Amino acid sequence: MKTEVINDLLGYEGLKIIQRPDIFNFSLDSTLLAAFVTINNSDKKIIDLGTGNAPIPIFLTLRTKAKIYGIEIQEEIYDLARRSVELNNLQEQITIINADAREIHKILGVSSFDVVTVNPPYFPYVETSNINKNDYLTIARHEVCFNLDEVLLTSRRLLKDGGTLAMVHRAERMMDILETFRKYSIEPKRIRFVYPKQNSTEALAILIEGKKSKKKGSLKILKPLYVYNTKGKYTKEILSIFNYQGK
Repeated sequence: MKTEVINDLLGYEGLKIIQRPDIFNFSLDSTLLAAFVTINNSDKKIIDLGTGNAPIPIFLTLRTKAKIYGIEIQEEIYDLARRSVELNNLQEQITIINADAREIHKILGVSSFDVVTVNPPYFPYVETSNINKNDYLTIARHEVCFNLDEVLLTSRRLLKDGGTLAMVHRAERMMDILETFRKYSIEPKRIRFVYPKQNSTEALAILIEGKKSKKKGSLKILKPLYVYNTKGKYTKEILSIFNYQGK
């Protein structure tokens, strides 16, 4: 039986998102990516690959007036995204498309986007992979439909020269990510490591941004981002991203 809930999009008054707990809810990673990505006033078109129920497109409307596309291959999750956009009356700014992201350049055009965002599946898939019994989660978490090479190839096809790709991923896969960025002529420009707590000894996630360019160099390593303080409470920076100050 389908159980849908309508939640506030973090602490932003008036923004809602439709969720299906039996499938999955949007993650902290998506929120951090939407806050991390560089958006310029001149950017006109943004695309979010594997958009899920559209938290990134909806969040980005707080930062830009650009046209935003969200691409989701799973039909039921696409439906959640489409209705979430309608619930917020954002249809003029956000378009959700039910399609395979690997083929979306054939629909929306090559070299036509200023920004690509992606929170891709984190785990390589092999026959021995410990996958979730929930097919929706398996596709979201394992590289069944969209592996790292395909993410970068798709992004290169979609981006204009000089366009920006922003990604969140597992820190343990940083070398794979950096090598694949350069393989597809997307030069890493900004990296930020995400730590679970202020006293954590290892980063869990990585936020990385690159430019479609053959010019190498100028990588910036930003200060760490801590999710929780030593008392297990959200840090001030996370609360600011969530817009939960003073609540």
